[in-house]
Amino acid sequence: MKALEFETKLGADANLRVPEDLAAQIPAEEAVRVIVLVPENQDEADWRRLTHEQFLRGYSPDDSVYDAL
Repeated sequence: MKALEFETKLGADANLRVPEDLAAQIPAEEAVRVIVLVPENQDEADWRRLTHEQFLRGYSPDDSVYDAL
């Protein structure tokens, strides 16, 4: 699988426009996988960071005995 990366905006008709030069690289009628990345709002990023920090704070080196099971 080959990745083609570009930025675009969602149109009023709820369609994403693919630049012509990149669209020419996609075979017609062939299935493709699309991944849409959108900016996170700062609150979500802060909660994700806090959750990660709190999760790791609960880890103890004594727990490493379970890593060998």
